[in-house]
Amino acid sequence: QVQLVESGGGLVQAGESLGLSCAVSGIIFRINPMAWYRQAPGKQREFVAGISDSGNTNYLDSVKGRFTISRDNAKNTVYLQMNSLKPEDTAVYYCNTPLRAQRGSWGQGTQVTVSS
Repeated sequence: QVQLVESGGGLVQAGESLGLSCAVSGIIFRINPMAWYRQAPGKQREFVAGISDSGNTNYLDSVKGRFTISRDNAKNTVYLQMNSLKPEDTAVYYCNTPLRAQRGSWGQGTQVTVSS
């Protein structure tokens, strides 16, 4: 059974940084692309950042230059470092494989709140 456990969320002020972690089990982590998504109140869930099995990354335009996705295959963990946070980054953040995301299978996520 696939388990995705997100952590690291919290309340910060605009301009501050936060690092998220996602511990993954139940899949062969090293061969799976991973991604972070977010859902703000009243909005649809959106892709934020992705990382391939070989380490190639891509980002939502609005977070480019501020967020960094990385992975540690030895720890089956994917990370999202968020710098220069803005109030519009406030959302519940989820990690997932793109395939599970398409199928609608999600973990509980972690809340990130950025105050102005």
